[in-house]
Amino acid sequence: MSALQGHHAFVTGANRGIGAAIVRRLAAAGADVTLCVRSAASADAVVADVRAMGRRAQVVLADVTDREALTRACADAARALGPVTILVNNAGIVETVPFLKSDAGVFDRMIAVHLTAPVIATQAVLPSMLERGGGHVVNVASIAGLAGTAYVAAYVSAKHAMVGLTRALAAEFGHKGVRVNAVCPGYTDTDLVGDSVGKIIAKTGRSREDAMAMILKDAGQKRLVTVDEVADAVLAFVMPGSTANGAAVPLMGDDA
Repeated sequence: MSALQGHHAFVTGANRGIGAAIVRRLAAAGADVTLCVRSAASADAVVADVRAMGRRAQVVLADVTDREALTRACADAARALGPVTILVNNAGIVETVPFLKSDAGVFDRMIAVHLTAPVIATQAVLPSMLERGGGHVVNVASIAGLAGTAYVAAYVSAKHAMVGLTRALAAEFGHKGVRVNAVCPGYTDTDLVGDSVGKIIAKTGRSREDAMAMILKDAGQKRLVTVDEVADAVLAFVMPGSTANGAAVPLMGDDA
């Protein structure tokens, strides 16, 4: 399939989990891909997979919370593979802290990764999209961007901000051909969720199965969302003919 032939996708947090799945899905659809990561070696396997598909792939290094580094990475990517036509703001972190124990640093870190970084990257690539008359920005938010969750107030606040940014940019630039959307997965089968399960086991002595069941029940999910489901949702937004703009689509693994 080459529906995205001629497109250049820039994906943050692209070396594993959801980001790696998105890179592979976009490449399989014909896009060339820039992987924005903090360690080049961590992306070797994903780059090899993309090149095996006959697509171009490159790595740029940046901490997404570093404005200068991320802006430079976007510029370097465009010089090497052409203007970015698809931006996927995927990089993410989470810290589980009771609200009354959440200091300013927790909120600062969550906002820096989930709001400020997408702002920086979007500002870097948007001018060329507007010049070309079109482009796509997809923000990988979370169901936490649509609903509340206990013990992660900073994360929930930041993801709500990401969804708000998505809707604001869609309203401002949709009529100019740049479509901005968000995918909002629930608990997804990634290392981050695995770490959360491990913490529950350590604190409660529960079995892995019981700890996972508790997480899913609290989230209203029947199963974990797969990384491929998230990647498929991203792909649907950027395919030719897609008219979605300002959407924030929940993915809840509720079909099991």
